[in-house]
Amino acid sequence: MMKYLFSASLALFLSGTSSLALAQTPSVAPGFCTNGQIIVVDGQTECHIEDSLEALIADYEDAQLKHDPITAGDLGNAQALRSLPNVSLEAETKRQAETAEFLSRHAKLSTRPMGEEERLNYDLLGFALKQKQRLAPFDEARLPFTNDSGFFNNVIYLARQTRFEKVSDYEAYAARLTRLPRYFSQHKTNMRRGMETGFTAAAEIMPGILETVQSLAQGPVTEHPLYEPFNTFPETVSASDQTRLKALGEAAIESAVLPAYKDLAEFFADDYIPKARQASGIGDSEEARDYYRALVRYFTTLDLTPDEIHQKGLAEVARIRAKMDAIIEEVRFDGSFAEFIAELRANPKFYAESERELLMAASYIAKKIDGKMPEYFGKLPRLSYGVMPVPKEIAPTYTTGRYWGGSPEQGRAGNYVVNTYNLKQRPLYNLPALTAHEAVPGHHQQIAIAQELDNVPRFRQSLYPNAFGEGWGLYSEKLAGEMGIYETPYERFGQLTYEMWRACRLVVDTGLHWKGWSRDQAEACFLENSALAAHNVKTEVDRYISWPGQALAYKIGEMKILELRQKAKDTLGADFDIRRFHDAVLEDGGVPLTLLEKKINRWIGQEIKRAASNQ
Repeated sequence: MMKYLFSASLALFLSGTSSLALAQTPSVAPGFCTNGQIIVVDGQTECHIEDSLEALIADYEDAQLKHDPITAGDLGNAQALRSLPNVSLEAETKRQAETAEFLSRHAKLSTRPMGEEERLNYDLLGFALKQKQRLAPFDEARLPFTNDSGFFNNVIYLARQTRFEKVSDYEAYAARLTRLPRYFSQHKTNMRRGMETGFTAAAEIMPGILETVQSLAQGPVTEHPLYEPFNTFPETVSASDQTRLKALGEAAIESAVLPAYKDLAEFFADDYIPKARQASGIGDSEEARDYYRALVRYFTTLDLTPDEIHQKGLAEVARIRAKMDAIIEEVRFDGSFAEFIAELRANPKFYAESERELLMAASYIAKKIDGKMPEYFGKLPRLSYGVMPVPKEIAPTYTTGRYWGGSPEQGRAGNYVVNTYNLKQRPLYNLPALTAHEAVPGHHQQIAIAQELDNVPRFRQSLYPNAFGEGWGLYSEKLAGEMGIYETPYERFGQLTYEMWRACRLVVDTGLHWKGWSRDQAEACFLENSALAAHNVKTEVDRYISWPGQALAYKIGEMKILELRQKAKDTLGADFDIRRFHDAVLEDGGVPLTLLEKKINRWIGQEIKRAASNQ
């Protein structure tokens, strides 16, 4: 799965105060009417403007950078490199006012004549704006973390992904570290609002959160993960500057970072955990039901009900289980499904003996897939990717693997990140499917292609509708089978157990947050139908408990891509070209599934015409 920095941190709008906050904020935020003038009509502030889509997109992108110093810093803003986001309620209220104004301007452009590419820009901007508005009433900033990720450890990712080339980069980073107390304090304020309104994390995920924060509150200073950049310097940094910068880093850790983490650990232990919710799901209040419906729409980009998704999940579980049973029969195992799973979990030949062995196996599989990519894609990204372990300080509660995006502008490769913690819970027969999903043909292929799009607005290069991105990742696991990557029945079983994992997500996520399931009910789907290790099952169910709705994206997106591929094959017959189909799916970057379907339908028509012209 692709992980983005501070994604939860920027959703801060408070439903209980939204009317008051917006009533006190002009309907046009100052500085966001750059192509006209602000006027007052019937007591309401409006933007009198001769508008255009180009101007609207430029204003929107400028607003995004203004509120996101992480991206702004990556793009070369020296001042932003010294900052962390403002996640206060006041800042988010202003952002929501800006979003409302952008949507108003967007609606007024709907009848303007547009070419195909301009219309796509228009539709995707509308999607991005509506996604921001969809969850705003639920004040998600009250809960700014999941079981394995949040504001407190995303800064670790930031330290590892920032490029350090000159003295000013280190100085800016040290200055950014000194902002940590303010940043954490704003999050604590938001979480206290959650405590007051009953919108908190589940108590069962909090031990892992507290352990992570406590570990980051400890010295020695020079061994802290956030000090890591000061351990290496390019040759262009003089010895005297290195000494000075190391002292600067030590001072930032000592005076700001460690106190901020210590204070946060005390807050979690003394204040937050006693008020954490006791139920696994988000509850059955009307607000919770509305929230979950909105989450389903947000993450799937389709108009599906939780009950419809639950039924789709049950059907997929049954279908995949039959395929798994067939492989058990193929290898002539004499025993039940449960006994076969027990054998897989106990047999040492399926597990690496060292972290290095696991990483080498992942690297080998990644290169093997690289060699097959030109057979299935006409366009490959220029940006490369690497393989690295999950940082040890976050590994115990982190998921099995993720993709950390690179940056063509900064010359920074993407990374397929493999969790090497607790090797007996990391079976090698699952590794080919994991690699296909996180590296290629999965997240790296899709995300790097989007990052390298030419002549499109900047926002499209990073637009990531979950159902599209995670659906593509899951589709890639199946595609790896067509590439011949799974060499043994056990690796094919591993691919199916990963697919079962995502099918169970449809059942479990809706079960927990819509049907009131317990944790035991949720874990049963995985334990009874997959070969996921017990540690992974616990970690994953913690994730679904803490991140409602997101887990629905994978299977829903994959099923739509497979549906469109089958439609293209049925329609085009011998003229179907898998390379051209894959390029068509990815060539516009991330899109909601509704727009993807329209795109592939147009592409099928174009392919029919192309085939006719070649006859």
